[in-house]
Amino acid sequence: MFVRAIYATGDPTKIDTAIRAMNTEGRDLLEDRPGYRGASVFVDRTLGKLLAASWWETEEARRNSDEVLRERRAAMLEPFAGTLAVENYEALVFHQIQQPQPGGGLRLTRLEFDPMDTDLLADTFRTTVIPKIETLPGLARAVLLVDRERGRGLVGNTFVDQASLAASRAGQAAARHEGAAKAHVTVTGLEEFEVVHTDVRGD
Repeated sequence: MFVRAIYATGDPTKIDTAIRAMNTEGRDLLEDRPGYRGASVFVDRTLGKLLAASWWETEEARRNSDEVLRERRAAMLEPFAGTLAVENYEALVFHQIQQPQPGGGLRLTRLEFDPMDTDLLADTFRTTVIPKIETLPGLARAVLLVDRERGRGLVGNTFVDQASLAASRAGQAAARHEGAAKAHVTVTGLEEFEVVHTDVRGD
């Protein structure tokens, strides 16, 4: 699958306006597009961050949908968004244990790597990282997204609730350390979000 990620920052007091728009107008615009496989919305209410991801069967479906949505995106996120960034990824791993629910937690790890090591990264995530994080109580989903050309990626681990997210920090730190060393990646960012909505169909 292929993913378009929207990352917006703004006034925390206005974030609920953006959430409502993404969960109503945004979802309506997406659901009728060919190749659509679901979407997720995550927020950090304290700092004022919103991460929205739409999932697509093919790269072409993602690209075609963006032609329709590009003009509407900024309007939907007003008056919250002060900054807005859009990134495109390929989903190399989608490992779901159970369906994440609203109120759960997402830990997002940002990666940089040599594009030549993309396959090594995917293999390491499957064989080293997932077996370790599967033992963490409350894990719902683990995904690996990459931009092969730029050598950048995202790891998203979703937990069933905020308590599980907090309790997993030490365990995931150990898995992250081992995985990064084996895959020759540099971790460039670590963030946590609240799950607002997610209905991605990985099958």
